[in-house]
Amino acid sequence: QVQLVESGGGLVQPGGSLRLSCTASGIQLSEYTVNWFRQTPGKQREMIAQVAGRATKRYADSVEGRFTISRDNAKNTVYLRMTALQPEDTAVYYCNAKWGLGEHWGEGTQVTVSS
Repeated sequence: QVQLVESGGGLVQPGGSLRLSCTASGIQLSEYTVNWFRQTPGKQREMIAQVAGRATKRYADSVEGRFTISRDNAKNTVYLRMTALQPEDTAVYYCNAKWGLGEHWGEGTQVTVSS
């Protein structure tokens, strides 16, 4: 059974940092394109970061230069390092893994940026 588990969310002050983790079981994340999405109430889920292959990465304009996606294949984990967080980054963050017709989602982790 495939499972993606996000962790690392929480409450952080503006300007602070967090690192989210997406750990997989049942699949090898290294074979998948992995995406981080976020969603706030009443809005569509937004893709903010992607890693494809070994090191092809792209970011939404809203997080470019502040967020970094990376893989640790030995831990079967993809990270999202988030810096210079602002209140508008408050959302539930989801991990998504895609390969061919296969797609898997985690259940999300809440990130709240507030003083």
